[in-house]
Amino acid sequence: MSDFDQGATKVVAIVNQKGGVGKTTTAINLGAALAAQGKRVAIIDLDPQGNASTGLGIDLDRRQITTYDVLLGDVSVTDALQSTDVQNLRIVPANSDLSSADVEMVSKSQRVSLLRSALNSRGKTDIDIVLIDCPPSLSLLTVNAMVAAHSVLVPLQSEFFALEGLSQLMLTIREVRQTANPRLGIEGVVLTMFDGRNKLAQGVLADARETLGSLVFDTIIPRNVRVSEAPSFAQPVLDYDPTSKGSIAYRALAHEFIARETA
Repeated sequence: MSDFDQGATKVVAIVNQKGGVGKTTTAINLGAALAAQGKRVAIIDLDPQGNASTGLGIDLDRRQITTYDVLLGDVSVTDALQSTDVQNLRIVPANSDLSSADVEMVSKSQRVSLLRSALNSRGKTDIDIVLIDCPPSLSLLTVNAMVAAHSVLVPLQSEFFALEGLSQLMLTIREVRQTANPRLGIEGVVLTMFDGRNKLAQGVLADARETLGSLVFDTIIPRNVRVSEAPSFAQPVLDYDPTSKGSIAYRALAHEFIARETA
């Protein structure tokens, strides 16, 4: 058993202030793909919409203990973790209670480090990797995720304003490094919902590789209907359709993620 604060557990915040870019989809499917590689994975659902929880089959009536309770210090992360139908994959679920957390956290002196304190508390866990699914904003919740994390993973949709939004995120990461978490790194940028037939998508990919170089993962997540369908069946796409292009891509992303960690 290992504590979160002993370095054995890697904490990755999945962040982009834009909505609909594939943060939750990446959290679920990268988590499932890493679990399939034998990694013990926990997802922290930090989005009040609770889509990661729904996508992994955690019904609302099972969300009596959530990330809201963890942030306010009422329960430990370990006590809040729930098993999913995916072996080696657990989740701290979220519900709409989390939408009021920003307001309640503002009055706390350590408001930007509440999640880090929760992860570093005395509760024991055998988790190898924590993936934090962040809300689509650079809110206090997202800042908490970055303060708690070792690195940030950025899903980037292949659209016109993608890189413009990324520059704002990079400024926030720099500010968090300077003020609260100097160890924060950038895990990488992963292109999502990619349509190779689209010239704009090809242009975004080229611009991203030219601007960010090796920060951009080699693996590209294609636009795939099976990926979109899977959450309505409360399954990762790897279980819903193991042979789909989306499943193949997320397995490749997990391999690349682990290879980068090893390197």
